[in-house]
Amino acid sequence: MDEAARKQDSRPGDSELVAVSAAYEGDSADIAQGRALARDFLERLQAVHGLPVSARALGTVQLVVSELLTNAIRHAPGPCLLDLALLRGSITITVWDSASVLFVGRNADPGRVGQHGLEIVMAVSQSFEVHREPVGKRTTASVMLADDPGGDVTGHRPLAPRPPGGE
Repeated sequence: MDEAARKQDSRPGDSELVAVSAAYEGDSADIAQGRALARDFLERLQAVHGLPVSARALGTVQLVVSELLTNAIRHAPGPCLLDLALLRGSITITVWDSASVLFVGRNADPGRVGQHGLEIVMAVSQSFEVHREPVGKRTTASVMLADDPGGDVTGHRPLAPRPPGGE
């Protein structure tokens, strides 16, 4: 694993970039290394910069990293890149791989065994997008760091309740 980290010495503001990147060879051990990198990055943000990182955010970022790296390793030959960056109170998770085929979301199917990773990532992320690159593709998701006092994810708006008997 080739790892390079960029950090600011003071508490980062909205316009400052605090990020870490890693290049992986494309084998299954890379998934655990990616989760560890994400955990260490978030713990460093909390300890060094004093940023709030909820237990939900810590687990969710590791889950998204794991799912995106798993897809890259399973469906793209060769190396992949992982970037984690703090941006406006959320962690942006980007995985680049060498396959140019874009992911296609599937309809939920409780009877299907496996292949639910993309559904999970889209459900737990504030944003999700996939872009074709000159070589391969770039998949990006973002996860908010802090929860509001009521326990809801900051920046996430719960669905409005449906009126009785209506749509």
